[in-house]
Amino acid sequence: MRAPTRPPAVHYAQGLLMGGADVIPGVSGGTVALIIGIYESLISSVRAAASAPVRLLRGDVQGTRERLAEVQWGLVLPLAAGIVTALGVGSFVLPYLLERYPAQMSAAFLGLVAGSLAVPWRRIDRVTAAHAGVVALAGIAAFVLVGLPPQTVPNPGLGQVFASAAVAICAMILPGISGAFLLKVLGLYETTLGALRSLDVGYLVVFVLGAAVGLGLFARLLEHLLDRHHDMTMAALVGLMAGSLRALWPWLDADRGFLPPPADAGAVAAVVALAVAGFALVTLLTRAGAATEDADLTPDPDGSAARAATTPRPRGR
Repeated sequence: MRAPTRPPAVHYAQGLLMGGADVIPGVSGGTVALIIGIYESLISSVRAAASAPVRLLRGDVQGTRERLAEVQWGLVLPLAAGIVTALGVGSFVLPYLLERYPAQMSAAFLGLVAGSLAVPWRRIDRVTAAHAGVVALAGIAAFVLVGLPPQTVPNPGLGQVFASAAVAICAMILPGISGAFLLKVLGLYETTLGALRSLDVGYLVVFVLGAAVGLGLFARLLEHLLDRHHDMTMAALVGLMAGSLRALWPWLDADRGFLPPPADAGAVAAVVALAVAGFALVTLLTRAGAATEDADLTPDPDGSAARAATTPRPRGR
């Protein structure tokens, strides 16, 4: 599944969006990848890149070369650079915004995630009762998960850092479940942001190693599911994204319990407006992505046109 490669600046900007999303509890970089049309191609490239070292350790040089050749480096390298940049900058900027404007930021991202639900839904060829059941189950699971209260672990051991990174990175590439949120549940969110700000090399090296292991294993599973059970996987993603909206409700207490909107009608109106703006923005982005994919129709030898692998598959076909 190879998406058409854009100029490096475009993929770098996409990486900035993904990395910025990954810093925010309740928002997933995987959701952004799905919206901008690179999700399946990215998963395939990550799986291939993660398989290469394993082949090399087995002494399979030819297999290593084949795996590396499967990676869309023109996509992966600028995308990774954008993600790293956004994580570095976002670790300073976004926590401040989330602390100062919590309801407004949550509302904006609530609209973004709600608007993006249509993306995986449209990739299901034909919706059945089984798909609806998967959506419901995944939605309930995500709703319960994101309702777990945050924890704090001031001095985590390196083993805990490694394991937490392996789990959190899976959420970062899984639409609907936020890696930053899982770090909060595991008690390492503030510690990890602090390590980024202070450049704690030891902590960051262990974290990156854990993330690399988790990413390689989970990408392999995801690619298998997308290849063998595409529509069911997309249905599960719809449910996960829908259930995760609980974490983005603008008014939550410290333990993630729901609070009613404030009596200030003006403040409520501003929050609602931001949610609508977020919904409208993601709708425009998905339409622009679809238009770009339509422009990438490439002729087959018989003169017909083939759509890029990441084009949403209309239902009912």
